[in-house]
Amino acid sequence: MQLASSGGRRLRHAALAARKFTLEAGRAVTRKELSASAREAEKALGLSAPQRLVLGQLVACWGELAMDRLLVWPSNQRLMSTTGLSERAVRNAVRALIECQLVIPKDSPNGKRYAVRNAAGTIVDAFGFDLTPLYARRGEWTAVVAEQKRLRDHLKRSFDEITISRRATEEALNALAQHYPAVDRDQIERGLALLKTRTPKRSGSPLPEGLLEAWKELQQLAEEAFYQAGCGGTECRQIEAEKGSPSETCDKGIRVDAPPADPIRSPSKPLLPALIAEACPVVSNCAHPIRDVVDVVAAGRFLRASLGAHPSAWNEAVEEIGAIQAATAVIYVLQLYDDDVSSGRNRIRNAGGYFRSVMRMIKAGRFDLEGELLALRRRRMV
Repeated sequence: MQLASSGGRRLRHAALAARKFTLEAGRAVTRKELSASAREAEKALGLSAPQRLVLGQLVACWGELAMDRLLVWPSNQRLMSTTGLSERAVRNAVRALIECQLVIPKDSPNGKRYAVRNAAGTIVDAFGFDLTPLYARRGEWTAVVAEQKRLRDHLKRSFDEITISRRATEEALNALAQHYPAVDRDQIERGLALLKTRTPKRSGSPLPEGLLEAWKELQQLAEEAFYQAGCGGTECRQIEAEKGSPSETCDKGIRVDAPPADPIRSPSKPLLPALIAEACPVVSNCAHPIRDVVDVVAAGRFLRASLGAHPSAWNEAVEEIGAIQAATAVIYVLQLYDDDVSSGRNRIRNAGGYFRSVMRMIKAGRFDLEGELLALRRRRMV
């Protein structure tokens, strides 16, 4: 037997499920609190513009009554006039809010929405919409919004790290092509082209699994190729001289004395990590020792915050002078700042701004970073 339609609202599972949400005993909800919960729900559920408009008007109708349910009873005509939506759009938005378990419909026998008053004229009940689930689930909205923010921040950090790895890889390839053209770069260049095609734009979509790790591996491969090319294919180490004499650099396995600080020049090989470690003891604040250029870049990225420099300063430095030079500049400026504070002179007032100035002078060819490090090391050994 087929039952005839009663003419009322179609029964929905979401409306029944939402009835389990109740207020705490004696809880008085203000319109401001209800509005704050609505804003969190909009973010958590990603409501459309019409749904947000209708929900906002339903919240605005809450009269802060002393009732155990948050009942409002605006007519469709009022919702249409206050939102500017058509009746069809209002009905669709209400239906969506019910499906999201934000509101519960409470229909009257004649389908109208109105308040029920006692003999004294006090409102004791109403037919319309129950907003209790919207407020009762406020903790859920807060948790969802916090998780969404965490995911967005994680995605942004991942994209930032990919950008840094991409620029560092390209810088290493350019340096190889300029200083060591005989070194085979085909494998690294193919890997770079492949990862560029796999990397999506910053559209909010998640990154493919393992993409960030692949970029870091490629960066390490490119920087290691550049480093080994500068060492002539041998293991470059700092050799401790006898009788406590200072450690000096080596190239192709042959010990040479550190050259004096020459006039401004562009370095033709990467700054050796041991030179940085000896000239700048402040780098010992890092958890890991400085063994290679990968450690230098990691230390510079980590110590950047100690300068009070904005992340954009690091990104600009990596883009303009390369990751290795940028990291070395961070460590150098931090050592100068630490020495300045220890001496009590306090001449460097803004270490982050000083770092930007040094970076731009390096780019312009007006600052010899390697020569400054050698001079700084000699001063420490006097």
